[in-house]
Amino acid sequence: MAKSSFDRLASLGEEVLGKASQNPAANKLVQGAMQLKDRVDDLSKRVRGLEQMENRLQQLEERVVKLEGHAKKPSAAAKETTAAKETAPPTTTTASPDEL
Repeated sequence: MAKSSFDRLASLGEEVLGKASQNPAANKLVQGAMQLKDRVDDLSKRVRGLEQMENRLQQLEERVVKLEGHAKKPSAAAKETTAAKETAPPTTTTASPDEL
């Protein structure tokens, strides 16, 4: 029975890994790669957890906005006072010649 190209490739890959595991430098490299994979997996789990927290935070913020919308709205005078404070240019005072 003839081997398929995938079977030959898998066999070749196993052979290379077997030889590489006997080489100390290659063994260190493989161990480092495995540790990196584990760390990336752990980080991806944490990121997924953060995404869920962000979604929950967004829902809570929307809920707060709705609840605040039902609260007493600021009066028109309060809005004008706030707008005046934001747009008013700073005033400078100069001393008159008599005060010097």
